[in-house]
Amino acid sequence: MTPPLRHHGQPPRRPNIGISPDWTEAGEGNPFARYELKAVYSEAVLRAGGLPFVLPYSDDPTCVEAYLDRVSGVLITGGAFDINPVAYGDTAREGMGPMKEARTAFESALMRAALKRNMPVLGICGGMQLLNVVLGGTLYQDIGRELPEAREHEQKHDRTHPQHPVDVKDGTLLAEAVGKGQLMVNSTHHQAVKALGNQVVASAVSSDGVTEAIESSAHAFALGVQWHPEYMLTTLPVHGGVYKVFIHKARDYRR
Repeated sequence: MTPPLRHHGQPPRRPNIGISPDWTEAGEGNPFARYELKAVYSEAVLRAGGLPFVLPYSDDPTCVEAYLDRVSGVLITGGAFDINPVAYGDTAREGMGPMKEARTAFESALMRAALKRNMPVLGICGGMQLLNVVLGGTLYQDIGRELPEAREHEQKHDRTHPQHPVDVKDGTLLAEAVGKGQLMVNSTHHQAVKALGNQVVASAVSSDGVTEAIESSAHAFALGVQWHPEYMLTTLPVHGGVYKVFIHKARDYRR
């Protein structure tokens, strides 16, 4: 039997993308704990051709594996919290921010399991820092205290506009997404990558020496960016390339 013909111009399949949400504890004025996700993350996935799904936390490994059975890529988002330095063999010092242990535990398990499958992983801001830690790297706990010569990396103005330039290295996944050379980025972080993880390369660096993007040479697509490209899809459309390449790799992962 002859298969039916596809109509010319039929859009490509949208791969399922699992997104890690933030978590707010129950408290005064908020009787129930709740998951939260900034809409720009799902909007960026949709605009790039993916289908976003929010993944509630679980400490059950079989649940994590079940999630991964149903998605083709994992997006680890950022948030106003820090990774416990115990995860990279350090102790907390002055300048450390609040921690969200349940979130970090879930995201770490999800990321490790996805990398084991060689499933595409994209880490945004804190998600990039977690990618480095999961792959054996370390972090500066507070840029202002540990890198006093560095520029200000927590911008006060609108995040839809950039703060400073970074140099995107040629021949990297990031260069494939946004082009090599100078790229203007926004900046909302007080921590940064210190020692790179195993088989991790810096694919973008700011002029003050802070690592702004990383990727794993041991995986098909494991990319982390320290900035928030999803905030600048309209003001600097080139940043949409980060999500477009991620979605393309996710589509290739499971055809």
